[in-house]
Amino acid sequence: MELEQQLDEAERAVARAGAPTPRVGVILGSGLGAFGDQLSELIKLPYSAIPHMPTSSVVGHAGNLCLGSVASVPVACLQGRVHLYEGHGLDRVTFGARLLQRIGCRAVLITNAAGGIQAQLSPGDLMLITDHLNLTARNPLIGPNPEGFPRFPDMTTAYDAQLCEAGRRAAREVDAPLREGVYAALLGPSYETPAEIRMLRTLGADAVGMSTVVEVLVLRHRGVRVGAMSCITNLAAGLSDSLLDHAEVEEIARQTHTRFVSVLSRWVELTGELVSA
Repeated sequence: MELEQQLDEAERAVARAGAPTPRVGVILGSGLGAFGDQLSELIKLPYSAIPHMPTSSVVGHAGNLCLGSVASVPVACLQGRVHLYEGHGLDRVTFGARLLQRIGCRAVLITNAAGGIQAQLSPGDLMLITDHLNLTARNPLIGPNPEGFPRFPDMTTAYDAQLCEAGRRAAREVDAPLREGVYAALLGPSYETPAEIRMLRTLGADAVGMSTVVEVLVLRHRGVRVGAMSCITNLAAGLSDSLLDHAEVEEIARQTHTRFVSVLSRWVELTGELVSA
């Protein structure tokens, strides 16, 4: 079955839940899924209840589509994602992002846990992503191009300027420090070596992770506006005396929960205003 037909079936399954059409989508990264449980008028669909929706095998990715609202903004929230390093193909890894567009989201805010490279970043910091480096050697747009979408989508404004400014405003209004920088996506699942981190710093990366970029590519291809934020959960390899551990990633994400939810909730509200204008 072709991808677009699979999306048709998934879209119909979500529609049967009876939630209002979402305006803003949210994708939640490792350890950050609790935001989805706090939506008003919450309807939670396990990924297993949505045809063709892949389920993550990684701890910290619950695997639910949460439908509800933040203030008066209808929201669809992916509580966890799948990754290339789990062995999924590109169509599976980006299926959730494409589904958000299909069910009505005009903007998507993407979050992730990332390792800090920039000298000013510390575990627990939030970083607005202003650009990215795709070092996964993967592009989900390779292959047949669906009718109605550009063959060669421009990525000059991959991260929407108005959504970035809304993210800055959200952080100011809830009195939360917000860093900014370039996110580098690598394939994983091994963490980077110190030499690779030195390379990434030379290339201009401020943080590094194993997700997000392929989602951004398919969303921009489909005309969806994108904003993104990293929770810095550890210093990258060679920048501290500690060995890297996924349990640490989850713990720092939990410790950052209150501040993260405050910024993201306000960001969703401001994004809702932008896409309704």
